[in-house]
Amino acid sequence: MPRLTAVNPATATGSAKTLLDGVQSKLGMTPNLMRTMAHSPAVLDAYLKFSGTLTGGVLSAQHREQLALTVGEANQCEYCLSAHSALGKHAGLSPDQILENRAGVDSDPATTALLKFARTIVEKRGLVSDQDLQDVRDAGFGDAEIAETVAGVSLNIFTNYFNHLAQTEVDFPAVQPLPADLVAANAV
Repeated sequence: MPRLTAVNPATATGSAKTLLDGVQSKLGMTPNLMRTMAHSPAVLDAYLKFSGTLTGGVLSAQHREQLALTVGEANQCEYCLSAHSALGKHAGLSPDQILENRAGVDSDPATTALLKFARTIVEKRGLVSDQDLQDVRDAGFGDAEIAETVAGVSLNIFTNYFNHLAQTEVDFPAVQPLPADLVAANAV
């Protein structure tokens, strides 16, 4: 049961209404995460601006979804895993790829290096080693991609933690736990 209730867009007022109407217009739905953030229009606005700005960066929509899946799994966020599994399909990820990305791997070695780097950022709380950084560079990623990976990890940690605290009701198709063999094969 949610600990913070979702704001009803029909009864929202002021900035909250404006922001929620914008989400509805853009997505065709108003996810519970954003409805819950709307208790503080400043929080919802910050989230929308941060995520919106990253769409204009160098990382592709697929890479951003793959990062969200890896970080969501690392933080065990059911809401974000469900949301980004659905969004990942819209970005062109296959169901198998979504499962692999949750475990931090991909059939593309460069993407695997990027996801491993993201997971390392989460696990080491940003205190990555020179070798961690070199590994992602050796996979072909430059400073822009590295900077956006840190930003993407940070954005997803924010939503993961927000959902943990709020116990946001999942309004996307729920995901199942990763198969044990996939978890064991990709343990870091």
